[in-house]
Amino acid sequence: MDLRPGADSCYKCTSCDTSCPVAEVDDSFPGPKFQGPEQWRLKRKEDTEIDDSITGCSNCMRCDGACPSDVPLSQMHNTARGEYVENQQPKLSREYIRNRILANYGTLAGLGSKVPRLTNAIMGNSLVQNVNEKLLGITAERDFPEFADRTFRSWWKQRGGPMVESEDKRIAYFHGDYANYNTVEVAKALVRVYEAFGYEILVPDQRCSGTPMFANGMLDDARRSAAVNVESLGDAIERGYDVVASCTSCSMALRQEYPELFDFEGTETVAANTYDALEYLLINENVIDPLSEVDADDHDIPDFAYHAPCHSRNQGLDRQAVELFRHLDGVDVADVGDSCSGISGTYGWKEEKYEYSMEIGEEMFEHMEHAEGQTGMTECPTCSMQMEHGTGYEIDHPLQVLEAALVDTDVEV
Repeated sequence: MDLRPGADSCYKCTSCDTSCPVAEVDDSFPGPKFQGPEQWRLKRKEDTEIDDSITGCSNCMRCDGACPSDVPLSQMHNTARGEYVENQQPKLSREYIRNRILANYGTLAGLGSKVPRLTNAIMGNSLVQNVNEKLLGITAERDFPEFADRTFRSWWKQRGGPMVESEDKRIAYFHGDYANYNTVEVAKALVRVYEAFGYEILVPDQRCSGTPMFANGMLDDARRSAAVNVESLGDAIERGYDVVASCTSCSMALRQEYPELFDFEGTETVAANTYDALEYLLINENVIDPLSEVDADDHDIPDFAYHAPCHSRNQGLDRQAVELFRHLDGVDVADVGDSCSGISGTYGWKEEKYEYSMEIGEEMFEHMEHAEGQTGMTECPTCSMQMEHGTGYEIDHPLQVLEAALVDTDVEV
C-alpha cells in the first residue's frame, strides 16, 4: 500500500506530536510525525528499513484527530508496524513472542475460560505474575483480568437467544473477546437494554476485532480475524441487521481500520453499518424521556467519574454519555478530562511501558479523585482496567447504568 501521497499532505505543523501521550512521557519516542509522514518519505529510498521506534506507538490514534490536513497517520503507523514485525523483528525474540500472546488474547481466553476458577487462581498468583514478567516481559504490576464463571455466548445459548422478535428493529451484536470472556455483565446489559427498546438481537459468529493485533503489528492475524468478521457481519447486514459494538475500540476497528488496511468484499458495507451501542440508541430511540422519569437515589445509582476513551473521541462520541446522564435525576457525572488513560490496550501490559502508562494516566487519576463520584464509568474495557488500577474505584459501562435506570426499574421505554 503506497501512502506517500498522504505523507505529502503533511506540512510539519507538529499538531500530531503535541497530541501524542507517549511522546510526552517517553523521550526516546520520536512522535507520530516521524512514525508517519517522515518514514513514508524515507521509504522513497528502496533500501530504507522501518525505524524500530514504531513499536513504541500505543495506537491510541489521537494524532488522527489532531492533524489539520487529514494525513492518514494511524494508517501509516499500522502499516509501518506491520512491515517492521513481518520483515525485521526476530520471530524468536522475547518481544515478538510476548506481543503475539498479547495480540491474540482471545485464543488464550478461550482456553482459560473453560476452567475459569482454576485459571483465575493461577493467573492471580504473584509467583506466576513474576514469572510472566521475567520470561515474557508482561508486567507483574497489574492484576490479570478475571474470567467470568460463564462466557456471554454460553449464557446467550442457554437463554435460548433473543427474547424479542422484530422485522423493523434488528441489531447484530459485536461483543468482542473481553465482553465474552471477562465483562459478561456489560454484554448482558446491552441485551437487556436493547430488548427493552424492542430490538431483536443477533449474536453472530465473530473473532477479535483486531485492535490488539494492529497495535502489535500482527497484521496477518488481524487479516484472518477481519475476514471472518466481515463475512459474518456482512451476512447479518444483508438480512436487515445493523452492527452494534459495546467497546469503542471494536467499533473503531470495524469502522476505520478495516477499510484502511483490508480490501475484503463487503468491508466498506460493514464499516458504514457499524455503530457504538450508546450512539445507536441515541440516534434511533428517545432515551432521554424515560431516563428523566428515574430518580437515581431511589435505585442506588451512584455519582460517576467518566473517562472518554481515545477511540471514542476519534469517533466523535466523547460527550454522549455525559450529556445523556445529565437527564438522570440525582446523579452527578463528571467528565475527568481529555487525557489518555495510558493503558492503550496491550501497551500498558508491557514491562518496559508500564511506568510510561501510569505517568500518562496520572492526570486522569487525579481528576477522578477530585470528582464527586467514586465510581468510574467508561466504554473501553482496558481504560476500565487502568481506571480501577490507578484509583481502586469500581468501573461501570454506560450500558450498565442504563440497565439500572431503565430495565431494573421497569420504566416504560
